Amino acid sequence: MELTWALLAALLLPLSFLLLLYRAKNGGGDKARRLPPGPAVVPVLGNLLWVRNHGVDILRAISRLHARHGPLLSLRMGPRLEVTVSDRRLAHAALVERGAALADRPEFASRDMLGLNAATISTSSYGPLWRLFRRNFVAEVATPARLRLFAPARAAVLAELTDKLRRREKDEEGTIVETFQYAMFRLLVAMCFGEQLSERAVRDVAAAQRDLLLYSTTKLRVLVFLPALTTRLFRGRLHAMIAMRQRLKDMYMPLIEARRQRIEEKKKLGAVPEQQENEATTTLPHCYVDALLDIRLNEDGGRALTDDEMIALCSEFLNGGTDTTSTALQWIMAELVKNPAIQAKLHGEIESTMASTGSDHISEEDVARMPYLRAVVLEGLRRHPPGHMVLPHAPAEDMELGGYVIPKGTTVNFMVADMGMDEAEWERPAEFAPERFMPGGDGEGVDVTGTREIRMMPFGAGRRICPGLNVATLHLEYFVANLVRAFEWRGVEGEEVDVEAEKAEFTIVMAKPLRASLVPRGPA
Repeated sequence: MELTWALLAALLLPLSFLLLLYRAKNGGGDKARRLPPGPAVVPVLGNLLWVRNHGVDILRAISRLHARHGPLLSLRMGPRLEVTVSDRRLAHAALVERGAALADRPEFASRDMLGLNAATISTSSYGPLWRLFRRNFVAEVATPARLRLFAPARAAVLAELTDKLRRREKDEEGTIVETFQYAMFRLLVAMCFGEQLSERAVRDVAAAQRDLLLYSTTKLRVLVFLPALTTRLFRGRLHAMIAMRQRLKDMYMPLIEARRQRIEEKKKLGAVPEQQENEATTTLPHCYVDALLDIRLNEDGGRALTDDEMIALCSEFLNGGTDTTSTALQWIMAELVKNPAIQAKLHGEIESTMASTGSDHISEEDVARMPYLRAVVLEGLRRHPPGHMVLPHAPAEDMELGGYVIPKGTTVNFMVADMGMDEAEWERPAEFAPERFMPGGDGEGVDVTGTREIRMMPFGAGRRICPGLNVATLHLEYFVANLVRAFEWRGVEGEEVDVEAEKAEFTIVMAKPLRASLVPRGPA
């Protein structure tokens, strides 16, 4: 890593004089445009020297800079300007009140070269294609009616998860968070491809997906900095990435083709009503791929999606919901271990609700009747948001915010974790207190979408708010309720559950992964 930075510095510092000449020629540069304040900038390198650390150290450094410079902060990452926002009111003004002005994504030349800048909900530019993809996802996956169609997959994954946790207590197989990650990925594979695959097949897909994601977020980061140069210096990394993408495509396409063939057969034979499907089958009546196969791009002659576009959207589906949900689940269960009184109160609500229904199985409808369960999940998302920043935004034109100008194309991000820990808005913010979201609490009636106001925004806010909000919330409530009903979660004797120390992986996870003693509450 040090050699890489030294090489870049040696190559780029001679360009600083040319940059200074260019800025002088173009009328004074940033100061004339009243950019938000920030630390001193090194020509060409920008503020890279401020963020040589990684992960949560970068986030802490940015928080310290906000404390010094104010709620709007400018940073230079090489030639690219980045602005971060730490104030909830400014966030609401930018994302909601003027949502269309900041609904685009930054353009990174390196992503264009890699073919990663299009054909997904999260990276598409604000416009017709993005609207089509987002509307399709929400209508075909995230509505209550569609979510009910995935109930058999949720029940199957829950049964496997509880069985693995019981065996783990006996055999010490894997960590709790690894078990959570596998369960969430398995569920999303079923929701995506409409098939409940074997464990071996799920793990093979997960390994291919994770290898590509890890490689692209570590080895390819250098390509963001002057891509015209770095894509030549690190050409081998591009070839490796292309090979990984082909490996993933080889796994996905048979699953997609099987679904395409199923749709064609149903058209010939006549569609079987979804509720009449054989309950014993591992094939789901509906999945995300079904909806993707129906998409037609009217802006491009009414064509169907290409294979590569299908692969990109399926990868986004699996990436977007696995680590975020499993990370949030680990943090919540860790807090319940550390706070047994909260766990006992939650268990009491669960048992009371189930006694009133007379059912042995906690359904999606049941969790909707549990306000304290929802409070526990909300408090987990406030106290431990899986992402301390949302995906970056970019203004389509120069825009003014808080008395400063944010130029067109600037990368803009929001300090999600800082807003959830703001002492001016939350009583004892470091404390895990679900009661704050109950009647009379300081979080009563909080709008997690940020439409009315932003006090916490774990899913973002405004037009680019995470379209999977309802899916993630349901999964967290469903699995937390069932895991608390199945087990009493206790601390391991002699070990402290550390809910303060964090580290950055794909999400912000516990630095010391959760270890707990699970005592079955019912028949094993």
